[in-house]
Amino acid sequence: MKVIVPVKRVIDYNVKVRVKADGSGVDLANVKMSMNPFDEIAVEQAIRLKESGKADEVIAVSIGVKQAQETLRTALAMGADRAILVVASEDVNTDIEPLAVAKILKAIVEEEQPGLVIAGKQAIDNDMNATGQMLSALLGWSQGTFASELDIDGDHAVVTREVDGGLQTIKVTMPSIITVDLRLNEPRYASLPNIMKAKKKPLDEKTAADYGVDVTPRLQVTGTKEPEARKAGEIVGSVDELVSKLKEAGAV
Repeated sequence: MKVIVPVKRVIDYNVKVRVKADGSGVDLANVKMSMNPFDEIAVEQAIRLKESGKADEVIAVSIGVKQAQETLRTALAMGADRAILVVASEDVNTDIEPLAVAKILKAIVEEEQPGLVIAGKQAIDNDMNATGQMLSALLGWSQGTFASELDIDGDHAVVTREVDGGLQTIKVTMPSIITVDLRLNEPRYASLPNIMKAKKKPLDEKTAADYGVDVTPRLQVTGTKEPEARKAGEIVGSVDELVSKLKEAGAV
């Protein structure tokens, strides 16, 4: 069974994001970029399925700018077998929207015929949380979202989902789309030998036009601003004073 894992190049989660002075977007100049953390978890899970004998091949896919090659090489160094880069924009400030990503992934899935697509539940840059669900709808495949546990049982996937009320376990027929949550696993670090090996693994480069997908944005960002700075705290001398302050602030 093949497993496809979409991965996205985003600002590293350790970096403090800064907004451009004109409010037109996020400043990406000289900013460290890395793999979306949720996608990293998805790659790790796919590799574990292969190591347990439940998958034969792991294919990492990235849709965006040419620089996403670095992200794919990270996935290859972790243990993915090969990668596909779909260059859909030349501008690093252009975010390919979920519907366009899902349409391209649909074409890749139809070409590769995997048994499973494992994706991060959302990207930390736009927080859309939509690509996996859209891909499921386009393909007519079953889906399991927000997975904190995943197991393969014959031609079914058993998914434990994180929901508002706790945990929900579902059994879906494969082929299926699974989107993963933070508590599914702890991604491995790529060792130096594996980083060197990754340079020799296949990485095919395509364009959105090769799949007949129009990636013209349907959404327009009208402005971007940083959240308001948090006000300084205040030390009180007693519980009574605390309650009084809270009443004055309208908090109680």
